[in-house]
Amino acid sequence: MNPLPSNDDDTRAGRRALLGAALGLGAAALVARRSDAQEDSSSSDPPPSPPTRPWVMPLPLRPPKLPVPSLNPLPTATANRAGGECGRNAHQGWSTFVTGTLPPKFYETRVIEAAHEFHPDLTRLQSPSRPDLMWALDGIVPGPTFVARYGEPVLLRMRNELPARPIGYGSPEISTHLHNGHTPSESDGFAGDYFSRTVAGPTLAPLSAGQFRDHLYPNCYAGFVANRNPARPYGPANCGDTALGRGVEGQGTLWYHDHRHDFTAANVYRGMAGFYLLFDHIDTGNENDASATALRLPSGVGRYDVPLLIQDRRFDAFGYSVFEQFDSEGILGDKVTVNGKIQPFFAVERRKYRFRLLNGGPSRFYDLVIVDDSGRVLPFDYIANDGNLLPAPLRGMTSIYFAPGERADIVVDFRNAPSRTLFLVNRAEQRDTRGPTGDRLSPGMRILRFDISNRSVTDRSQVPDVLRPMPTLPNLSGAITRHWEFDRNNGWWAVNGKLFDMNFVAAQPVAGQPEIWVFKNGGTGWHHPIHFHLEEGRLLTRDGRPPPPHEQGRKDVFTLAPGEEVAVAVTFRDFPGKYMMHCHNLFHEDHAMMIRFDLQPGGGTL
Repeated sequence: MNPLPSNDDDTRAGRRALLGAALGLGAAALVARRSDAQEDSSSSDPPPSPPTRPWVMPLPLRPPKLPVPSLNPLPTATANRAGGECGRNAHQGWSTFVTGTLPPKFYETRVIEAAHEFHPDLTRLQSPSRPDLMWALDGIVPGPTFVARYGEPVLLRMRNELPARPIGYGSPEISTHLHNGHTPSESDGFAGDYFSRTVAGPTLAPLSAGQFRDHLYPNCYAGFVANRNPARPYGPANCGDTALGRGVEGQGTLWYHDHRHDFTAANVYRGMAGFYLLFDHIDTGNENDASATALRLPSGVGRYDVPLLIQDRRFDAFGYSVFEQFDSEGILGDKVTVNGKIQPFFAVERRKYRFRLLNGGPSRFYDLVIVDDSGRVLPFDYIANDGNLLPAPLRGMTSIYFAPGERADIVVDFRNAPSRTLFLVNRAEQRDTRGPTGDRLSPGMRILRFDISNRSVTDRSQVPDVLRPMPTLPNLSGAITRHWEFDRNNGWWAVNGKLFDMNFVAAQPVAGQPEIWVFKNGGTGWHHPIHFHLEEGRLLTRDGRPPPPHEQGRKDVFTLAPGEEVAVAVTFRDFPGKYMMHCHNLFHEDHAMMIRFDLQPGGGTL
């Protein structure tokens, strides 16, 4: 059942037609009907993408972003407006994380407009004088991978050098969010904190445009304020619960993306996304680490520890990216990119690999398997959901189901491969942006090919039976319970019947006080992956039943099928200020399915 009346459907179709004309959509291209061609059962509005040959490009793998020795002008606790910084509240914990310890790692990146090639077959259709222009950090898609460690703060300077009057979709004002980061409000990327050289978002304080913005990522464990030893300088031995020898609040696979109000989907689709990886004394990033706490998982970011950003896209008859800027239902891509390329190949050795899978698309769900040409499945160890290691690996798993915004870390041992050539295949049937149908495609859509070397190699990595211990669940007997219903409201997306207002505070939790947040899908036929900022939660029940094994760890995205209800335990801590909770179908978020909550001080101060 469509929740919109028929005349609204006509209006929506008219908006699509107008947008298609504006973007120069051509006639529908014929789609190749061969086993390796990416095909999808989506509707043909807009027309299908041109055909592309599979396996003509290697999987892009880049080394991590390198820090710089210093920043010019120098970063300051308050916004350095004289030096060109936009408005910003003062950095929380400046004397703890910056001036009271060794200098943090400094990074600087430029968000620029740059040509990007998703596939040479699409490039050949484009005008030589007009490439497909993306907006990207350092000019690359996906953006650079940042590698950080607990107890080592990062100060990231984000320069906005996008054109003030761009052509096509998106907004040149930006607000960068570190998804799953335990990040103070002023660096969190609130939707109204966007900036450019000429425009200041309405929630910036002071209200001032600028050339750059400094983000402080403390890389402390959640609960740091309560657990720290104020008599000792901040560092790996005093960054929260490592001081107690536990590390139970540690995170691993984070990602960053733009969060500009009304334009998040467009700006992420245009390239503003990438990985941010965190390590500590448990997940050390060194498979040869001999310390007693080290897990020795496959290591070497970009070699045996491989981030994979998966995004669906659609292209017009001339090879250019297509985006439905004004349609609240969005667009479902019929091409799937992995690290910015359509159907790349990856040469692997006969050993274990850690793959960090990220669903960075606006609305497509995935059900991923690894199979050979004969359909034989290669099992793997499922070790992390969202940014968090599970308490124990789920051995012998054969599929990964995840929604937009979710992550899944798996370890694949290619010594057990049934053939020398394997494929990462999506078997989730999804016909439109409502979500998956629940049926599985056979054989499915191949999105990545693995080519396995015959050469034997030394592999000292392991997947131990115990990964990261779980924090003790707090006493919830007196916890405040908040109810949030996600539904449609006159063609817009709403939470508790209300559209997002960045100045309206929908909740005011107190730092350190446990709460229960109940998420309910209004049941109009749409899926909603729900994400809240600053903290992670523990899924208590899904429709009154215990969660499945892969959701029993800490999470920051909670998917709601039509009519479904989940209860989540969460305790917000450490950094007072404004934050958001929203649907991570980015079209729903941009069309008002989001709320603001303000964390109130409590449980100590920095």
